[in-house]
Amino acid sequence: MADPLSDVVRLLHPRSVFANVISGKGNWAVRYADYGLPGFCIVLEGSALLAVDGHDPVTLRAGDFVLLPTTPPFTLSSFVPAPPVFIDPRVVPGGRGELRHGDPDGPPDMRSLGGAFLFDTKQAGLLASLLPVIVHVQGSQRLQQLVQMVGEEYEAQQPGSDYLLSRLVEMLLVEAMRWTSALDAPPGLLRGLGDERLARALTRIHADIAHAWTVAELADAAALSRSTFFDRFTRAVGVAPMEYLATWRMEVAKDLLAQGELTVAQVAERVGYGSTSAFSVAFSRRVGEPPSRYVRGR
Repeated sequence: MADPLSDVVRLLHPRSVFANVISGKGNWAVRYADYGLPGFCIVLEGSALLAVDGHDPVTLRAGDFVLLPTTPPFTLSSFVPAPPVFIDPRVVPGGRGELRHGDPDGPPDMRSLGGAFLFDTKQAGLLASLLPVIVHVQGSQRLQQLVQMVGEEYEAQQPGSDYLLSRLVEMLLVEAMRWTSALDAPPGLLRGLGDERLARALTRIHADIAHAWTVAELADAAALSRSTFFDRFTRAVGVAPMEYLATWRMEVAKDLLAQGELTVAQVAERVGYGSTSAFSVAFSRRVGEPPSRYVRGR
């Protein structure tokens, strides 16, 4: 059976990850500039205060996992204010050992593993459209184990590390999405999947995007009247059912074109267009350039 969440993660093509151990003792603070790509942090020991610009501060404790889908500017600190150390994440590569803040001597009050995901495509914006600005997961043994494995694999750099890291990142993303409640998520796929009736329709769409779906067919799959289904879907997912189908078709089409294994005509057929010209018109309208130019640009 189709799994819309897995479809999204596969489309992101997570490739790898970079990470550093970050620790602090005494009164300390570190201020990170805007990064724009998904970043994460898991607290290994102790506790700290996370303040993401525009949001209330969050207390992080040992075992907590945080995912920032777009990593806006934020401050990580002790609970007593201190002058921050400014860091630009774009120029701080991973694997530099432990980054210590505050008192350099003795055991730290807080120790964490923080880093960012790298993608093979430019579709990371998909993740931001699904999740809230801050995903804060508390007490997940599975996430702790996954992040520990990421850290170990990243430091070891053994043969096959790139492949293993990409699979571990996929699992991290799925776990983070699973822990995001439908109420916390912005209008989009996650909120739609949180509605049992709508989830049936979304699963049908993802199972066969080439099918000429109608609102009536999807409403029937959701066991709702046509008008009720349309309104409920639009509120939860943020767009009307046919708009969601068209958007998802284009996301899949962009991925297939970027892989370069199919012709434009084959991609058009794969995503449900009866002619190459109709697909080209729809693609140009949504992506801003025709498929052939998109392929050359990639």
